[in-house]
Amino acid sequence: MATFRTITPQSIDAATTLGVTTLRVADAGRSLVFYRDLLGFQVLEQTDSTILLGSPNQVVLRLDVEAGLKRHPSHTTGLYHAAILLPTRLDLAYVLQRLLAVRYRFGASDHAVSEALYLDDPDGNGLEIYRDRPRNEWRWGANGEVHMVTESLDLYGVLAEITPTAPAWAGIPDGTKIGHMHLQVGNLRQAEEFYHGVLGFDIVAHYPGALFVSAGGYHHHLGLNVWQSQNGPQQPNDAAGLGYFEIIMPNQAALDIVRQRLQVAEVAVQEQADGLVVHDPWQTELRFIVAA
Repeated sequence: MATFRTITPQSIDAATTLGVTTLRVADAGRSLVFYRDLLGFQVLEQTDSTILLGSPNQVVLRLDVEAGLKRHPSHTTGLYHAAILLPTRLDLAYVLQRLLAVRYRFGASDHAVSEALYLDDPDGNGLEIYRDRPRNEWRWGANGEVHMVTESLDLYGVLAEITPTAPAWAGIPDGTKIGHMHLQVGNLRQAEEFYHGVLGFDIVAHYPGALFVSAGGYHHHLGLNVWQSQNGPQQPNDAAGLGYFEIIMPNQAALDIVRQRLQVAEVAVQEQADGLVVHDPWQTELRFIVAA
């Protein structure tokens, strides 16, 4: 088990957000049928090995295409799901309507802070597609943790957003982004030491077998669980799954603080022109970059 040198607690910059998430897939055509034709992502750029997906003006997902990849395994560390945040409940209703129309298998939950749909892409990569309730409706406990639940989603209530006067669906709208990442880890205590103790994400909720952390009072930017991965193996190189995800720092000073904390904690850092590359204890890749 990796250990880190103890450092003084310090919250990561409150304006920290998430950027593009890269998923590994085996077949470009099959993925386009799912992401473009079903979910409504626009293809912003495509090569033989890479597809950039998003709204008209923003990349949300990058697909790295590698023929022969096996289906993403459920018991390894790494990806649990990438969570795509839609701007409105109406946007969520249109995605729900489309999934129902083709009978695509999905789950659905009301988390009090958000309403969410859960599904796998054709390679088994987990996705959450959700909308947030307004922040003034979130409840925070005396312990500083946000009230989140997992209850049945009111599907009919969501679909009722599609009224005769509602704007027509035009695909994934501008403002869509990665709202949070949910990762499978091998040990929760070690995950807390790294993501909270070293990186500085604030703890916002505990669940049985899971920990949720965030920056700036969001309900969570990262979920960390051991539901299927306690002491499990790392994500294999020959299977679909998470390539890496971006953590967006608001300015260079905020990035420099993260760099310094990683160095003091004796965590290996790879410098790149636009930021830092770091791996968590289970070799999940995080890329810290400064907001454009």
